[in-house]
Amino acid sequence: MTRFSGLLSRIFTLCILIIGLAVTQAASAGQALSRIQEKGELVLGTSGNMPSMSQKLADGTVVGFDVDLARLMASGMGVKLKIKTMPFSELLTALQTGEVDVVISNMTMNPERNMTVAFVGPYMSSGKCVLTREEQLASASKAENLNVPETRLAALSGSTSAEFVKLLLPEATLTLVDDFEGGVRMINDGKVGGLLTDYPICLAMQKKYPDAGFVSMISLLSYEPIGIAIPADDSLYLNWTENFLLRVDGTGFLEELAVRWFGRPISMDEE
Repeated sequence: MTRFSGLLSRIFTLCILIIGLAVTQAASAGQALSRIQEKGELVLGTSGNMPSMSQKLADGTVVGFDVDLARLMASGMGVKLKIKTMPFSELLTALQTGEVDVVISNMTMNPERNMTVAFVGPYMSSGKCVLTREEQLASASKAENLNVPETRLAALSGSTSAEFVKLLLPEATLTLVDDFEGGVRMINDGKVGGLLTDYPICLAMQKKYPDAGFVSMISLLSYEPIGIAIPADDSLYLNWTENFLLRVDGTGFLEELAVRWFGRPISMDEE
């Protein structure tokens, strides 16, 4: 009888735990979406210093591929888009604290970041490339070909490009920059041989400076899935964003955006 009573007690406790977990999950589902609708705005976190993904103009307007994608996302929710620009390294912290509702900023979905926030995507597949005037850098086909002290590279602070250099090119000379324009200036001043960044940024810089003599290493050094970051605790928000991205991709809108901002669809098969 005592054993039976103990078993019933354990079963009862387990049921209470399961019910409590289910209630907690149900309560969290949709909270982020509800907050967004109550505010009447979707707050986008983006760096604003990654032409043509996200760029803050002289008049304060923020434009780019990522901004257009976020604007369509807000429209789908029936709310306005509010844009907050901040250093790239601060974006995920702002998402976790609720300062922003979504991060779309040419951000690579990687395991470390995915431990704290949820990702939907990729909406673009990218990779590392080098923007340079030096033929040796432009023609490199493998990361190890660049792993020598004579390779002087700039990379955005807090980016996966900087981590790429530290981990896979430890012998190379790395200089961290706050924005890509700073990297371009360092190339022009002869302080670095090239700017290591993501493929779309290389295309954007070549488009912006057509007479600068820049070339980029199109044979990509890595695979970079670019995604939308959202809070980790809202399953309905996650589901909504997944379905949103499927619909946007299926209608060809992403390809249209690529043509608008890069002058052509982005293909990862180029050599």
